[in-house]
This record gives sequence, structure tokens and C-alpha cells, in this order.
Amino acid sequence: MKILLIEDNAELSLWLTQLLREQGFVVDPVADGEAAELLLREHAYDVVLLDLNLPGALSGKGVLRRLRDRADAVPVMVLTASASLDQKVQCLEIGADDYLVKPVEIRELVARIQALVRRQVPGKANVMLCGDLAYDLRTRQFALKGQDLALPPRERSLLEALMLKSGKAVSKPALLAGIFALDEEASADAVDLYVHRLRRKLEGSQAALITLRGVGYLLKVREEDS
Repeated sequence: MKILLIEDNAELSLWLTQLLREQGFVVDPVADGEAAELLLREHAYDVVLLDLNLPGALSGKGVLRRLRDRADAVPVMVLTASASLDQKVQCLEIGADDYLVKPVEIRELVARIQALVRRQVPGKANVMLCGDLAYDLRTRQFALKGQDLALPPRERSLLEALMLKSGKAVSKPALLAGIFALDEEASADAVDLYVHRLRRKLEGSQAALITLRGVGYLLKVREEDS
């Protein structure tokens, strides 16, 4: 699950980035509105954490307005030191999905992030299924045939990205961007490697990881042999 953190306080940004990465999120931190705008146009994120008081010409509210003006529905949580009711209402009217006052407690922040993602899931269920493969949005853990499926972080992020797309194909560049932050070195062969490993772990299950040549990868229920 990939997060864009827009926060100009370097110490707070570093702290949040480290804590969220420890929780298994892929995080891209950025310090101003203009840089955030570029990333939002070029990359896909599952959630945006947005500070309002940003340096430069583009404020946090400006970033949010531009997002919604171009019909980008990425969930946005405002993180701000202001507890003003008027500001909270204005942000929600502009298009924010949630509003959290600093200082934040990491458990609450993670719970709210997961709630935002759950709202994007058909039926808003806590558990997503692909045959006998289950993904719990509350714990961000997989289970296969009722047993916990332990996965290294990169493999979990890739399988998570495919599961959250609900049977839609995901391109290799999108998967690569989803499992590596911008400040991490990504190998061009990484997706192929992790897909190979996941296929081995899903052997004998009802979940199939399909390659669509020229399109990308698709997680779907395995078709029974006729």
C-alpha cells in the first residue's frame, strides 16, 4: 500500500515516514505543494496524507482543489495542527476524506488509513477474497485456505496491490512503483522475481496470478480444468 506524505516539517516527515514504513507501507515523502502536484500527476497512491501549511505558492488546500478538479479520487487525509472547526469543514467541502489534528498517534493514523482504503473496496468489507486467498484490511495480512500466509514485505505489497484492484489488470510499471518508494533503488526485474515467488506460494490454491502480455498482471480465481 503506497502513501504520499506531504509535510514540510523535516523532523515530523522523517518520523512519520519511518513509522509508516515499519508498519509495512511504502511511503514517498515530499515537502511542498508543487513537488506533490508533480508526483500526484505521475504516480498512483492509495492514500495521501496532506499538511495544509506548505511553503511555496501551492498550499495544501490548493493541492487538494487541483486533485478534485481533475476528478482524482485518491483518498486524502488532512494532517494539521489546527483544530478549527471552520477549517475542518472547509477541507471536507473541498474534497478531503478525513481530518486529523497533530500531534498524531500512530495507531490511530494507521487505523484511519486502513478505513480510507476500505471505503474504496466494493461492499466496504474488512476481508477481501480471491477464491481461498483472503486479505484482511484491518491487519493487512493474507491467509490461504484458512492458514496465515507469511510473506516478505515486497511480496506482500505486490499481492496487496493486485488484490486491491479487484480483478483488474495492473501494469508492471505500476506494480514496480507500488512496491518501491522513490528513494529506493528498484530493479527492472523485481516484479518478475516477486511474481514468480508468489506463484509458487499460490500453487494448489484457487487464486491464480495471470500474466497478460503487453498489459500486466491479474489476480483472479483459478479456472477449473475441463
